This record gives sequence, C-alpha cells and structure tokens, in this order.
Amino acid sequence: MDIAALRATGARHLIQGELLSDVVPAADGPVFVRADGAEIYDSEGQAYLDFNSGQMCSAIGHNNPRVTRAVREGLGTLTHASSVYFNEPQLRLAARLAETFDAPLTRSLFIQSGADSNEAAVLFARRATGRNGIGALHLSFHGYTDVTRGISFAATTAGNGPSIPDVHAIPAPYAYRSPVGADGDDWWAPLLAIAFDLLDRECPNNLAAVIAEPLISAGGVIEMPPGYLKALKAGLEARGALLILDEAQTGLGKLGTLYAYQQHGVVPDIMTLSKHFGGGLPISAMVTTDAIAARALDGGLTFGHSHSSDPIACTAGLASLEEILAEDLPAKARAIGAYWRARMEALQQRFPMIGDLRGKGCLQGVELVRDRATKEPASAEAKAIYRDCLADGLLFSVRGQHGNVLRFVPPFCTSEAQIDRAAAILERALARQS
Repeated sequence: MDIAALRATGARHLIQGELLSDVVPAADGPVFVRADGAEIYDSEGQAYLDFNSGQMCSAIGHNNPRVTRAVREGLGTLTHASSVYFNEPQLRLAARLAETFDAPLTRSLFIQSGADSNEAAVLFARRATGRNGIGALHLSFHGYTDVTRGISFAATTAGNGPSIPDVHAIPAPYAYRSPVGADGDDWWAPLLAIAFDLLDRECPNNLAAVIAEPLISAGGVIEMPPGYLKALKAGLEARGALLILDEAQTGLGKLGTLYAYQQHGVVPDIMTLSKHFGGGLPISAMVTTDAIAARALDGGLTFGHSHSSDPIACTAGLASLEEILAEDLPAKARAIGAYWRARMEALQQRFPMIGDLRGKGCLQGVELVRDRATKEPASAEAKAIYRDCLADGLLFSVRGQHGNVLRFVPPFCTSEAQIDRAAAILERALARQS
C-alpha cells in the first residue's frame, strides 16, 4: 500500500488533536518516513530541517548512533521487566544520573513522559509537606494529563474548568510584556511579591510547592530574569514549601549547561527530566532529595505504570546521557545558540516585524509584532510564516499566549550550514509578510 492510500485509510482510524500544530493540521501535513541527524524526510522525499527536534525529543539528533547501538543490543537482552523489582539498566542509569546532580538531589524515579514526571513531582511535594496547594506560572506548560493540564495555564481550554483542586496561577516574569515595566535588575520583584501575596491568601499554611520552568518554553520562550528563581526559592523555604523545576525542555544541555537551574544559583527541591532524555524513546525522571523521598514514601506510596523503568527505556536514557556528557553537548548548544542568534539579529535589523529575540542555546524564540511601539502581536503573520517555512522545508513551532512566537529547537548536531539554510528559509517567509 502506498503512502497516499495508507493516509486515506489509516487517518480515518486515528484520533489526532491539535497537540502538534493547529496551523497546518495533521490531515494536511507531511507523512514522515525516515530521519537522520537534524533532518527528517517525508513520503514524497522532501527533506526538512527539523528545528523542533521532533516533539523536542530528538535533540541529540534523529537516530543517534550511540542510542541506536545500545537499544539494538538491549532489545536482544532485556526489553521489559516487572517494575516491582530493580533491573540492571535501571540501576546503571540511576547511578550515572546521580553523578550529574548538585547536592542534595540524589534520588530518581523513572517513568515515561514529561507529564508523568510532573504529576509525580506534585504528588511527592504534597505527600512530603502534608499540604495541597500548588502554584504555577500563568504562562506555564507542564503536560496533558489531568493533573498537569491543571497546572498548565498556557494550554488551558475554554469551557473545561480546572481539572484538579488547590492549583493557583501566579504571574510569570515576562519582561517584553511586563505589566510593571522591566527596568532595573530586580524589575520582577513586584510580580513576585504579588505572587506570594496571592498564595498566602488563597492557600494559607497549605502551600506545598510552586512548579516552574527555568525558561518558559510553550508559553513563549520567556527567560527567567537573574535572581528570580533564587528569590522564589527563598520565599518558598520561608513558607515551608518546595520548589519544583520542570526541566523537560531545558535540562540535559539544551540551554548551554547540563541543567538550567545551574545558571540561576539555585538547586530545586524536586526536578523533572524528559524530552530528549531517551534520545527519542519515552522515558522521564522525577529527581529529589533523600529527605523528601523518605517523607513522601512514609506510610506507603505507589506511583508508576506498567512500563515505568522499562529496561529498554533505561538503556536508551543511559546512552543518551553518555552522549551528552562524552560529546560535551552543552558546549555545542552554546555554539549553536550564538550562531543562530547572530543570524536572527541580522534579520531583526531588516524586518521590523521581529519585536524580540529570546532564549538560550538550542531553545530560541522570535516574537513577531505588527508594530514595535505598540507590540501588537502578529499572530496571523506567524501562522503564514509557519506555513511558508513548512512548504520550504523548515520545521519549528508557533507558541506563546498570542500565537506569535516562533520557537526553534535545532538538534545539538546541527551544522552552521544547516543554520544558514534555516535562516534563509525564514528570511524568505518574513519577506512575504513584510
């Protein structure tokens, strides 16, 4: 059966939401058949520069040789084992991963997706503190399970209401569109004061934790200002609450350091990892301290799924981690980020539609506006640019509260020549809208 016939028959039996893109629906988009490094190919033979790294899960490159070799060997050794008992790849991964953390982070729980790990983080925070209140930034995204949808204010759906109780939105420090201005090093302090005042009133003596991304990704590629996370952690400690950092999209080298929290001088109480952790295979981790794990587990606690800590997933996770460390991928992210930013700054000089450039390393954002003075979001233009770039062989995503931020996540293996190609494709699309 050829691909056209397969699409016609298979698509009738699939449920496809708007998870990937509501700009070009899956029914009208490409059918991917193979990939290599930073490129992916469709059924028509067209090559695409994958500057979204799949669903951000192939950041070490599609079909990474180290991961591929390890998985092939693992498939002939131990594919699945009961999660009731330890398996060897699980133990190896836990020990190696622990070597990369800063004290007092020591313990990992391996699950399957980023949403799973964040759901576990919320559960452990509530059990460890004996409280229920969870705060989350108003532009946050943490997953699509009921629990994580409830704390993902960038992905709320009108008419559905909150999915879990005792969840509270606090203002994100969005410098480009801050309601309190963004002058001075501590411009964000009034927003944080408002956040704690709200939390103190909405869940007095009942705040378990605040969950945050060290760089808000789906909400618009918004960088946390220097000092913010440190002050947030201090305020939480004063209230007996915990800091959860969701490093699904920022951890394991993507922003130029192994973990993004290391750029902010703060160690979270709980951290979550996923996305390219498995080199393209599904595995995630919730990481915490000995003390928090002991308090959460006191009295008995079960969490996981049939495929939690699967040997083959842990094998992929270990190979991916070794690739990141052996090849110093954080350094490669810094080089890619600097080269990409220089190309974007050149485009910003030419196109007034580019209002702001944000991000670090292999996670970069371009916010489009119709007028730099008013900052009116260029939402329709962003969608048109996405469609043009897709047709021209460049994949990325459109994100942000107004749907006007182009988010680019090139894999660590992306070459300067490939960045030049991507920038040229984007330049042509911008020219059509100018």
